[in-house]
Amino acid sequence: MRFPKGTWRLLHMPASQGAWNMAVDEAVLESVYIGRSIPTLRLYAWDPPCLSLGYAQPIADVNLAYLDQAHWQLVRRPTGGRAILHTDELTYAVIAPLQEPRVAGSVIESYSRLAATLLQALILLGLPAEAKNSYSNVKTQKKHNPVCFEVPSNYEITVNGKKLIGSAQARRKEGVLQHGSLPLHGDLTRITSALNFASSNQCQLAADRLLKRATTVERELGRSCTWKEAASAFEQAFSTVLNLNLVQGELSEEEKVRAKELVENKYDHPSWTKRI
Repeated sequence: MRFPKGTWRLLHMPASQGAWNMAVDEAVLESVYIGRSIPTLRLYAWDPPCLSLGYAQPIADVNLAYLDQAHWQLVRRPTGGRAILHTDELTYAVIAPLQEPRVAGSVIESYSRLAATLLQALILLGLPAEAKNSYSNVKTQKKHNPVCFEVPSNYEITVNGKKLIGSAQARRKEGVLQHGSLPLHGDLTRITSALNFASSNQCQLAADRLLKRATTVERELGRSCTWKEAASAFEQAFSTVLNLNLVQGELSEEEKVRAKELVENKYDHPSWTKRI
């Protein structure tokens, strides 16, 4: 599909705490809805490492004692899916109103359009990426699997048969928020230490499955890939595939104030993080 030329805001954000990252995504979504901000592509990172839970994932999945020991943070996303350990990665967020043609229609339709963009970004990095529609497989998975990168998703992005980008989407009256993670390097199995399993053997099995199912950019390229290099590929892909003029911008003062409120009242508060 060829879209008419559009203009989106591009946000490059410094590595930040998990609650702030999720609060900013929601604050921008609200601002886009009321017309104070244009559709936005946000590229960011996390510091310190943070375990994020899906909207409906139980807190019982989390090994809270290990999180404290490792000095990792915990946050609950406004989107679905399972746990992700955010570290050594590039995270993207697409935030747009429902009438924006690039995200309009059903969840599957918008996933498909954005998947084509993510696919192109990886190709620009030199990766033989594929976008696979796994919708038919999702229903057949075990009901409880705490690790996001073990679970197939709609139009997931794979390289050499292994999942490389995990994405999730929320659709509200305010618009569409889709965010996802691109692991650049590091040990993907670290996440299993932060989750609860019935036994150490089950934990090891989960780690083994994860290595078979998921990968990193560095592992597939055979060289390191910086956040800046990955961000540049994302910018170019969004510009060309979605026919966008990306204008470098910053958060508005209103968005900053709202994000701070959301940190205090939601994303850094146990009533949200531990609500299930």
